[in-house]
Amino acid sequence: MRILFDQGVPHPLRSALKAAEVKTAFEMGWSQLENGFLIDSAEESGFDVFISTDKNLRYQQDLSTRKIAIVILPTTSWPKLQSFKDDIGSQVSQITPGSYTEISFDSPT
Repeated sequence: MRILFDQGVPHPLRSALKAAEVKTAFEMGWSQLENGFLIDSAEESGFDVFISTDKNLRYQQDLSTRKIAIVILPTTSWPKLQSFKDDIGSQVSQITPGSYTEISFDSPT
């Protein structure tokens, strides 16, 4: 599985995605691309999953024809995501092509 991290996705999250090849938009030379062009480039380059923290992505882009799975994290904060990294890894490993998933970690009350 090939995964592309958008700007703002904490790099240490790679440790939860051990079975995947993970690249960042910066590493690919795509840090200046807007989301639509970034997702196009990711699909054309064979990425399976695009991980972002942009909660408005689904409102800004027509995702209905996408082949790449899109995962939205609730925050860019690694300290907040760190305790959920295994859950994130598990959800990403089960994702289906073309799907859109917003991950949340609601605390029980």
